[in-house]
Amino acid sequence: MFRRRLREPELPPEWLIVGLGNPGAQYKGTRHNVGFEAIEIIAERHKIKLETRRFDAVYGTGKVGGSVMILAKPVTFMNKSGLAVKQLMRHYQLGPEKLIVITDEMDYAPGQIKMRPAGGAGGHNGHRSIIQSLTTEEYARVKIGIGKPEESGVDHVLTRFNPEERVGVESVYKICAEGIEVLGTYGLERAITAINSPR
Repeated sequence: MFRRRLREPELPPEWLIVGLGNPGAQYKGTRHNVGFEAIEIIAERHKIKLETRRFDAVYGTGKVGGSVMILAKPVTFMNKSGLAVKQLMRHYQLGPEKLIVITDEMDYAPGQIKMRPAGGAGGHNGHRSIIQSLTTEEYARVKIGIGKPEESGVDHVLTRFNPEERVGVESVYKICAEGIEVLGTYGLERAITAINSPR
C-alpha cells in the first residue's frame, strides 16, 4: 500500500524583490523595463514560476540563496508601482527593511549597476509611487544603468538598447542575480558589497 507523500510546509517569505517596468508587449525590452527583465532572470535561475496574479502584481515564491523570496512585477504602470508593493508587504507581513526594488537609472551607463540601502525618488516615478505608498524612503534598491538621453527623458526610457548597450545590460543582470543570491544567504550588507564591488 502506497502512502501519500506529505508536502513540506511552506515557509513564509523573508524578502520581497520587486522589479519595476510597464506592462504590455509594446514596452517589452525598453530601457524602463530592466527591472522586469532582472526579475525574470532571477526567477529562471531558481526555477521560480511567476504565475500568481494578485495584489496588482504577477509574482512567484521560492528559495534564492538561503532565503525564501517573493519575486514580483507590478501589473500597473510605473507611476502606480507602490500599489502592488504595499499590498504584497501587508499580506506577507514584511517591513521595508525586507524590500528590494530593482529599477532603471539614467545617471548610469548601460553596463553599470549600484545597490543602495535607502534613498529618495531621484526623479523616478516608480520610486516616487513606492515612497508615497509606504511613507518611507528606507528600503534598498538596485539601480541598473540605461544611459542618459541627449534631450527628453520620457522618450529615452521607452526606447530599446542598441546591440552594444544590450551586451552591457545582460552582464549587469548576472551581477544583479548573483547579488540577490548573496542577499538570501548572507544578508543585505554583503549583497551591497557584492553588487558594488569594482569589476
